[in-house]
Parts: sequence; C-alpha cells; structure tokens
Amino acid sequence: MSKISNVLLMLQYLESGRKYNIRELAEKLEVSERMVRVYKEELEKAGIYIDTIMGPYGGYVLKQSIKIPTRKFTKADYDFLRNLHVDENDKNQLELLADKVRGMYFETKDEGIELKDELKTNYNLLTRAIKEKRKVKINYYSYKHGNMDRIIHPYDMFLYNSGWGCAAFCELRKDLRHFELKRINKIELLEEKF
Repeated sequence: MSKISNVLLMLQYLESGRKYNIRELAEKLEVSERMVRVYKEELEKAGIYIDTIMGPYGGYVLKQSIKIPTRKFTKADYDFLRNLHVDENDKNQLELLADKVRGMYFETKDEGIELKDELKTNYNLLTRAIKEKRKVKINYYSYKHGNMDRIIHPYDMFLYNSGWGCAAFCELRKDLRHFELKRINKIELLEEKF
C-alpha cells in the first residue's frame, strides 16, 4: 500500500480507542516498526495527536475524535450552482448556498476547492488545544454583539451544514457554546490548561 493509505489505515485502527503497540501496528500495516513511528509523526504534523504510553505494556492510543470532511466541492460544482437556472423564488436560496461555498472554500490550481488557509489554521490550533487541554483566546464575530474577545475551553470539533464548528466552554458566558470557525477573526493558543 502507499504511505497515505497506510497512514489512513493506521488512523482507522486507532479510532477504535484500543491501544496498539508498535509491533501490532507494523504487522497489520505490513511495514517496519520504524515506519509506524514515521506515520505517527506525519499525523501529528497534520494536527492529529496520538498518545504514547511508555513501558512494556505501552503503545499508541488516539484520545481525540477525528472527523474528516465528507463534503468535497469541485470547480464544476461551484460553476453549476452559480449558473443553475431556477425560478425567482429559488434564486435567493441558490445565491445563499453559493455564498456559503465561496465563503469557506477557494479554488486551487488543479480545479479542486479546499478550505481557506485561515480555516485550516483555526482548525489545527483548536484540535491541538483539545488534545493538550489548553485554553484558547479568540476574537469572535457574533451577529448580536459584533467582535468580542473570549477565552474558551475547546472540547470537540464538528461538521455541520454551514461548515466546521467547535464545541467549547466559554468563560464569558459561563456555559457551553458552539463557535463557527469562519467567524473566528483571531486565535491564540494559551499556556493555561483547563
């Protein structure tokens, strides 16, 4: 199998929550133990942190939930939405949908569409904060109150109909809240744990 296939397969094994030692993973993936360590490093560079348990009964454990985006847009999909002929009643709905796509994605050279860089940055920092149980300071745009600084304790990332979100405890509101990544203007990972 290719390196990418093996990394995804290793991630699939670890998603079960079971602890695997390096030898077990190497046998399952049919690679050397050294390659398993390389795959772990690659996953961590992508913001997917795998815990290492030391000792004779140690191994690797994935303690975070991983949600890979299932929506894939191409330039052809976007063009289709923009050029679709609909009656006047549906036109506003179609424009709103096209704006959502344009707001979250940008066109790449190979005609595909990927997450904007600022959304990738927000996603990666929040995923790291979840793993390390660290507080995060964000400047967040609220429809009701405008831009506000908040300190949050992020717990999980999720995908919903208009994009990526983060479930977190908000120190300002003293309650659990959902934060849309596209509405985070600035983000800073704090040293303080929660």
